[in-house]
Amino acid sequence: MAGPGYADVVLSDPSLKNKFTLYRGKPLVRANNVLCYGDMRDKYIVFIMILTTKKIEHADPQYSQELPDMVLVQIWDTDASKPAHERVVKQFEKNGLFEALDIGIIWMDKLNAE
Repeated sequence: MAGPGYADVVLSDPSLKNKFTLYRGKPLVRANNVLCYGDMRDKYIVFIMILTTKKIEHADPQYSQELPDMVLVQIWDTDASKPAHERVVKQFEKNGLFEALDIGIIWMDKLNAE
């Protein structure tokens, strides 16, 4: 479990200040269409893969953008000694990144509290 003030330590350390985005006090890291959320010191983290996107049209084409549509959410065990297929403890799909992350965090917090 993350120690007290963990988010404050990360934010106050100048070498880490621009390396991680924190959401609710835990790192949220994105690489292309994959996001990982959580603290590796906890037992479980959230792994999210954006499967499809949808284009949102705007009156000015300069502001048109793609948003995540179908998202795969997995709750992973952080025990690196286990094979990858055994580390996935829960998996589901959702429409939209916000709903996927929100439910993923609920499951992660529930499992980490056990």
